[in-house]
Amino acid sequence: MRYSLSIIAVFLTLFFASCEDKDSSRKSAAETVAEKMEESDSAAVETTKNNTEDEENEEETDLGEAYPIPQEELIPFLTQYGKENPENRVRIITSFGNIEVTLFRDTPLHRANFIMLVKNGYFDNTYFHRVAPGFVIQGGNSDNEATYEMRQKVGKYLIPSEFDAGHKHTYGAFSAAKYSEQNVSKASSPFEFFIVMDKGGSPHLNNDHTVFGRVTSGIDVAEKIEQVETGQSEWPIDNIHMDVEIIE
Repeated sequence: MRYSLSIIAVFLTLFFASCEDKDSSRKSAAETVAEKMEESDSAAVETTKNNTEDEENEEETDLGEAYPIPQEELIPFLTQYGKENPENRVRIITSFGNIEVTLFRDTPLHRANFIMLVKNGYFDNTYFHRVAPGFVIQGGNSDNEATYEMRQKVGKYLIPSEFDAGHKHTYGAFSAAKYSEQNVSKASSPFEFFIVMDKGGSPHLNNDHTVFGRVTSGIDVAEKIEQVETGQSEWPIDNIHMDVEIIE
């Protein structure tokens, strides 16, 4: 029974976090299960350039009484969390090397949310799960049960866009994925991010996704990841695991 539940959880993670970013065989199986389910638990970046969107870790994470975070309490929660946790530099650790990112302080909700997830170890169970050469590499999802469970614990909220900061999707921009459907406000996924790999930038994404940071070191590592072999749905053939830690 536990094995069956684990398989269903994995399929749900793939389906609901999809941005056509998984292997086609995984997609088919996930859709079969998801047709019988009503819940959605994650966010996505659409697949085209016009709309971007192993082992199981079964350790329990004690997130405290504040979680899951209700949508109506999100802004005051992240505002307060940001005041208490001012860090804005992170390191993404992969087998290809490290990528260092500076998070912008003028996108406070996105910065606070990302720092919160890092401190709670969310990303340490995830991969760079989508690679679109010359466009983006996307991270923050996986087919691990632990990722699905962590999303349930944190909550199913959406982060309001912070376009007023004016940051653009230039090469190396660090931006938030989002729901592709029923999301007229263009609110962001709390769990997935992408790095712009188009050296000419991707201006069509401006005011569609919130840029909340930039790569400050390790863009060559991102370029190595950009070259890995993928399946038809842009999910790398070999999973690219990541750990994320706070620098300062």
